[in-house]
Amino acid sequence: MHKFSIGLTGGIGSGKSLVADLFAKRGAAIIDTDQIAHSLTMAGGAANQAIGEAFGKEYIAANGAMDRTAMRKKVFADQDARKRLESILHPLIGAETSKAAALAAGPYLIYVVPLLVESGRWRDKVDRVLVVDCSEALQRERVMRRNQLAESEVQAIMNSQASRSERLAAADDIISNEHDLTQLEATVEELHNLYLHLAAKK
Repeated sequence: MHKFSIGLTGGIGSGKSLVADLFAKRGAAIIDTDQIAHSLTMAGGAANQAIGEAFGKEYIAANGAMDRTAMRKKVFADQDARKRLESILHPLIGAETSKAAALAAGPYLIYVVPLLVESGRWRDKVDRVLVVDCSEALQRERVMRRNQLAESEVQAIMNSQASRSERLAAADDIISNEHDLTQLEATVEELHNLYLHLAAKK
């Protein structure tokens, strides 16, 4: 039976991982598509041979993993390269996500999908969309601090993602992550109870 599922998304620096962890503590099954993508491109990952063939061996590091820094620069500067990489990764991510969902335990399932709104493929796959939201200024500040990036680099990443208003327009539920952890926990608890209720009716 299809498990009640939520697609969790948000812009870079919004706090998706923190929110996912808070739901996991309450028993939700979490499937993080970024982590799946990471595992596919680490040393021995299933995507690396196809990436090497499509882009050249210079995009595979000495340890056999995809060279993330080189690839990030490449796909940021070249839309065709980005599409080529996505055409390799997306089917593999989809297959691994389905496998993980079949094995998932918990009253409901949360897919963490950073580019959920941009992909256009997820809306029909989940019962609800949950957006983690904060101001763009706070996003920039968090990512600059966390990733040691210049403001212009962070802004370029944000410009490549859906806008804040586009994400909010796609949301069934919204968590504001601009305040303290206590308030964040309270909102997660409220939504957890809602999802338990909806999952029981499914």
